[in-house]
Amino acid sequence: MSALRQLSRHAVLLGLSLLVVAPFAWMITTSLKSADKVNTGPYLVPHQFEWGNYPQALSAAPFGHYYVNSVVMTAGIVAGHLVLDTLAAYALARLRFPGRNVVFLGLVATMLVPTFLTVLPAFDLVIRFGWFNSYTALIVPRLADVFGIVVIRGYLLSLPRELDEAARIDGANRMQVLVRVLLPLCKPALASTAVFSFLFAWNDFLWPLLVTSDDQYRTIQLGLAAFTSKYAPYPQYLMAGTVVAAVPAIVVFVYLQRSLVRGLAATGVKE
Repeated sequence: MSALRQLSRHAVLLGLSLLVVAPFAWMITTSLKSADKVNTGPYLVPHQFEWGNYPQALSAAPFGHYYVNSVVMTAGIVAGHLVLDTLAAYALARLRFPGRNVVFLGLVATMLVPTFLTVLPAFDLVIRFGWFNSYTALIVPRLADVFGIVVIRGYLLSLPRELDEAARIDGANRMQVLVRVLLPLCKPALASTAVFSFLFAWNDFLWPLLVTSDDQYRTIQLGLAAFTSKYAPYPQYLMAGTVVAAVPAIVVFVYLQRSLVRGLAATGVKE
């Protein structure tokens, strides 16, 4: 009976997995179909692989420049989240000061505020500071993230305080304790923060759309949107561009998925 139950459970999971993978499979196979075969049927495997769709799509728009902008923006945001979120999480998890829990609850409460309510004030600051159409506008307003603070703080709370005390007895200051003792043990939490920060930055559309108007600073998602409006009658080129834009996010997620699960599993640890 248990074997039958386990088999049925695996069958359900397999069916759900296929349901999730099917759109990606359709996207990839459509990008490899010829123009006269795109709308002929719902088959997944092309009769002939048209690899030339990818060079054609990449040459139709400055995807290389869009990629560089996305990489610069994403790298800056991920680095900011790892540094600033870690410092804030360390203070909230390890330092004793009045109102610490109130501050943390206040930060968590900000996660309930819809993003659209903060976009206009942030955009107004960008205009006032003269950052419009610059990497500064793309990166600086999003250098910290409450979600990363919650994840890293939860993982720090799972580590024994004896580690801090032993390091302090050996003469280490608080920054040395954080960098040399705690951070090497927090790799799963840092990986979780990095993955979510990367996906958030790489796939962001609204903020780059607001703070840029020049192709010199446009990201891959904005370029893909412009490409979509121009090449909508050519699904094979549109899917090729979409695959190119999605590959980095998929690679990062697959590479760090184990650390992602471990980091999130420790988030709910109570002090």
